[in-house]
Amino acid sequence: MLKGNYREVSPLFVVLGCFFVTCLLISNIIAGKLIQVSGIVLPAAVILFPVTYIFADVLTEVYGFRLSRLVIWAGFACNAFMATVFFVTVSLPHPEFWSNQDAYATVLGFTPRIVIASLVAYFAGEFSNSVILSRMKLLTGGRWLWTRTIGSTIVGEGIDTVLFIGIAFAGVVPAAVMLTMMMAQYLWKVGYEVAATPLTYALVRWVKSKEGLDQFDYGVKYNPFSLEV
Repeated sequence: MLKGNYREVSPLFVVLGCFFVTCLLISNIIAGKLIQVSGIVLPAAVILFPVTYIFADVLTEVYGFRLSRLVIWAGFACNAFMATVFFVTVSLPHPEFWSNQDAYATVLGFTPRIVIASLVAYFAGEFSNSVILSRMKLLTGGRWLWTRTIGSTIVGEGIDTVLFIGIAFAGVVPAAVMLTMMMAQYLWKVGYEVAATPLTYALVRWVKSKEGLDQFDYGVKYNPFSLEV
């Protein structure tokens, strides 16, 4: 079993955390673009957002829940900050000769309801994913990585999807349409994670080898509001 000191934050940990946050922010920016796959309409974010779960799996698997929690909070703060900056810039007055205000507002002018839905769903989904993966690692003794990457995604992505669509679209679209949206996005995200399992295995193996670390969260308190490491 690999061992190491998770308290010593490495450059590789920082790089992985940056990729996690970057994928999250880009996903939220492109979410307003709709795509059609086999007749099913989906937000363009589905091509990238599941990657945040892959990075979250790697972070929790290698470094443990407490350091993964820091990255999740960093993503939450950056997402909230980005939405605030977009809101302010869209609201600022513009010169009459600038004709792109409507286009700019369409792409970056997130409505408060969408922002709240995104933050709540992200927070609940990512922490559920991380906690379940951490607990399953203890229960399996570190074996069968695929069971915890897929198992945690099934729960985390389910919570994320239900909360986001429920908060963002309740009362706006019919319940039957909401259910269809939830099922389509959920199945896509879980299928994405399953298909990416070989990549997740390779990345986890490589990071563990580079870091000399394989953290097991014995005695960890899964309090999402603590920043203790």
